[in-house]
Amino acid sequence: MDSERRRRPYACAWCGRPVVDSETGRRRKYCKRACRQRAYEQRAAVGGSAVPADAVILSSTEATELVDRLFELRCAAEDVATAVAERASHAELDDLCRRLVEQAGDAERLR
Repeated sequence: MDSERRRRPYACAWCGRPVVDSETGRRRKYCKRACRQRAYEQRAAVGGSAVPADAVILSSTEATELVDRLFELRCAAEDVATAVAERASHAELDDLCRRLVEQAGDAERLR
């Protein structure tokens, strides 16, 4: 069971792409070396400032896009709730749930 959990993808700490670990060793935080380097550069840039080292700095465009993705996610969740309340068909619920999971994955991306 533990090996199954380790192989389950999770989001890269820098770009949000899926990261899949091997069965041994420490869990990776980044999907590739470039993401690890960008994260290091960001930590080095904020070192000695009032910005916490683990802060995620987004441009206004990135923040707006994130808010938009979260809004779409909430709308998809409301669509599922409405369909359940209206006793929608299994096929319709399946389609709505698939869309909800897809949008949740998109909302995880920070960059």
